[in-house]
Amino acid sequence: MNIKFPDGSVKQFEAGVTPLQIAESISSRFAQDVLAAKINGEDWDLARPIENDAEIELFKWDSPEGKHAFWHTSAHLLAEALQELYPGVKFGIGPAIENGFYYDIDPGEHTITSADFAKIEAKMAELVAKKEAVVRAEISKADAMKMFGDRNETYKCELISELEDGSITTYTQGAFTDLCRGPHLPNTGVIKAVKILSLAGAYWRGDETRNQLVRVYAISFPKKKMLDEYLVMLEEAKKRDHRKIGKEMELYMFSETVGKGLPLWLPKGTELRLRLQEFLRKIQRRYDYKEVITPPIGNKMLYVTSGHYAKYGKDSFQPIHTPEEGEEYFLKPMNCPHHCEIYKNTPHSYRELPLRLAEFGTVCRYEQSGELHGLTRVRSFTQDDAHIFCRPDQVKDEFLRVMDIISIVFRSMKFENFEAQISLRDKVNRSKYIGSEDNWEKAEQAIIEACQEKGLPARIEYGEAAFYGPKLDFMVKDAIGRRWQLGTIQVDYNLPERFDLEYTGADNQKHRPVMIHRAPFGSMERFVAVLLEHTAGNLPIWLAPEQCAILPISEKFNDYAEQVRLTLAEKGIRAVVDNRNEKIGKKVRDNELKRIPYMLVVGEKEVNNGEISVRKQGEGDKGSVKISTFAENFVREIEELTNY
Repeated sequence: MNIKFPDGSVKQFEAGVTPLQIAESISSRFAQDVLAAKINGEDWDLARPIENDAEIELFKWDSPEGKHAFWHTSAHLLAEALQELYPGVKFGIGPAIENGFYYDIDPGEHTITSADFAKIEAKMAELVAKKEAVVRAEISKADAMKMFGDRNETYKCELISELEDGSITTYTQGAFTDLCRGPHLPNTGVIKAVKILSLAGAYWRGDETRNQLVRVYAISFPKKKMLDEYLVMLEEAKKRDHRKIGKEMELYMFSETVGKGLPLWLPKGTELRLRLQEFLRKIQRRYDYKEVITPPIGNKMLYVTSGHYAKYGKDSFQPIHTPEEGEEYFLKPMNCPHHCEIYKNTPHSYRELPLRLAEFGTVCRYEQSGELHGLTRVRSFTQDDAHIFCRPDQVKDEFLRVMDIISIVFRSMKFENFEAQISLRDKVNRSKYIGSEDNWEKAEQAIIEACQEKGLPARIEYGEAAFYGPKLDFMVKDAIGRRWQLGTIQVDYNLPERFDLEYTGADNQKHRPVMIHRAPFGSMERFVAVLLEHTAGNLPIWLAPEQCAILPISEKFNDYAEQVRLTLAEKGIRAVVDNRNEKIGKKVRDNELKRIPYMLVVGEKEVNNGEISVRKQGEGDKGSVKISTFAENFVREIEELTNY
């Protein structure tokens, strides 16, 4: 049979060959590093035979697919260790996640605490030393129910009851068998370093009315050195936690009285947000966007028409019932249906397109309490949303323009290391996508060509497209190497169809526009969180809510400090006077904690000479200069930084 490789080459193998054997045919060294495979775009175990002609992809640790298989197998290893240490424990689910894996367990009569972490890690190391094979088996629904029922695995039985017969697989290593789709490593021997990270409570299937399980978080690596480096990064991440920095900088807060997951932006945080918005507005004006404002709620039928009710109904707040019989409204989960109605308000000609509508629109989604996390996971957030209505032949050019905007945003925020993922349709199953084959091919090719033209490294993921069109997601690496998804661009044939959007073409006939969704920040809340962690709170000077802190050495210099503030304000420099009755050393330390870029110390010498003594955040003393000189240099620095 023929096996086609990603570079287009084709080699022949005997039917029944495994991906691992194919890797060994390339080189034994390569085979040692391979962790996962895809066959015709489907996840595939390295030890699973291939029976027919196929396209193959092989993945090492440096790929998401490789890490996923490694951590998925590690989750099973964790469960095996817990089964041996705590007999009778029941298992929920144990997936790989972005960094590591977890397993949800019902410990029954046992109690598991952080004091048990070393014991669990030791048991996992003991099992790794056995290099147990991970064996896949296809099993009937009846046999699966009996197998897990006999073990009183009530959570697994519930999952099995919802599966179709003929689609169920198990994986076994040693004395542990789990219900699982895979894929997995051939054996556990390559897992060289494991760390249990934390415990958390998790309701079964995210339902607060169901049992609360214990979620055990962990991570593993193929080398101990990798684990050591990761633990150092974790310590640095704690220092950069946006929740800690946001409190120190007095940017935002949460109130149980207001409600969980509903951030309150304090004056300094509001200043930061408004500057981010004005920054993007300035760019959008250059690219001919029209800004709109839509209400925070909408009639239920709006979201039924758009499909968001079916998709987000369970994640939405409960409907708002008005005094009018049968009338229901929802807090807005998405801005796009509202923008479709704005487009539909007036007739459009092909000459008018593209039409670019932008909005800083606040949306609401009901996230589970256990999923809330600072600003990165909230129940109310503001998207820097825009929707571009264009002709099919304009999709590529519009993609290039949006990529330009995202590039400007990332460069200005010092996100210099970023990549993209192109999400396309499944290669085989096309039934779940709407829109014509011709339009899909044009849109997919437009995205691929746009990335090539921009020289943007992009991974192609088949089967990851939205049902309404392909998309491009941007991932940035922050200062300590963590990956964050921020900007996104999506092509949509679905909403124009659902809302019956039209334009008159050159042939004087009605045509359907294509809709492009884009959000360079993603959401204001998440973007601010990532920016704080990336910069450790040392924001770009032009963006800092307070750019200078003026520190009088004693109270008798407070008037001079105020004169300095007013002089700087005339130049547009945001300064604040710290006139507390404290020693200068404490004032310096406190304002460094607030991440204010410049501290300007004033005392008798500065008053006599009409100067200020300058300290720069992270760099220390810069000497004394005239106020006017400092202001001129500061303004020049800002101009250079904002020359985007």
